[in-house]
Amino acid sequence: MARQPIQAGRFYKEDFAKLETELKECFTGKLGPGDLPANRDESKKIRAIIAPHAGYVYSGQCAAWAYQAIAESHFPKTYILLGPNHQGTGSSLSLEDWKTPFGIIKNNKDLTRKIHETTGLKIDESCHNNEHSIEVQLPFLQFISKDKMKELQIVPITISEDLKITEFANNLKKILEDEDAVIIVSSDFTHYGRAYGYIPFEGEPQKRIKEMDKKSIEYIKNNQLKELLDHIDETQSTICGIIPIIILMQTLKEYKATLEMFYTSAEISGDVKNSVSYASIIFK
Repeated sequence: MARQPIQAGRFYKEDFAKLETELKECFTGKLGPGDLPANRDESKKIRAIIAPHAGYVYSGQCAAWAYQAIAESHFPKTYILLGPNHQGTGSSLSLEDWKTPFGIIKNNKDLTRKIHETTGLKIDESCHNNEHSIEVQLPFLQFISKDKMKELQIVPITISEDLKITEFANNLKKILEDEDAVIIVSSDFTHYGRAYGYIPFEGEPQKRIKEMDKKSIEYIKNNQLKELLDHIDETQSTICGIIPIIILMQTLKEYKATLEMFYTSAEISGDVKNSVSYASIIFK
């Protein structure tokens, strides 16, 4: 049994051909990389990415930057997806295959069970039923893996505040020493405006949002976890995937990160009173 695509028709197109066109436009749009991914180079290694998870009309062009980097790099045995649980139903692994309009993506069940047994993280499909943060990453993965569709495997993990973060990250780090895997962290950055209950400033909001997010991103890039947490505490920044980001930073420990793209939804919608920030970050 496969987990069904509950967000098809909402966050992205549900028709195969229309979804393919939508994804192409994410890559070729004015805020996207400008072209479709080039040929894969197995000598290039990507360890992880952070990519947004809003509707493709808003965040798709930003996400395309991260997925272009993946598409042009070594194809790993598994993609481990860490997404925040917006539903408040807790942290859990999924042991199911996942379906999108492009077809079925296989779950690496051996690795899923290994993470479950090593970390104690529960397997609970109900935690994934209504959550979009992982699902919206999958059509991108399929789109850039057309040459590897039969080999494509995932481990979906939804993350909430019930998780013992450091303990989980340390265990995951040990597991990954023996695995050929790339981590995908699904996260949007600042959610600003009355629609999100977050208005720390009103004068020049877009300028100040970008300054605040760019500071968070610099701490992430430089692996300054304490400074990032202090910054979040000081600003009460509404980064929805902050726990998956912390897990990523603690799991990798040492890395070289680059910011590929950053913008806010206001640049798409024109609404400066309510906006969400998006970033594509690559970890090598």
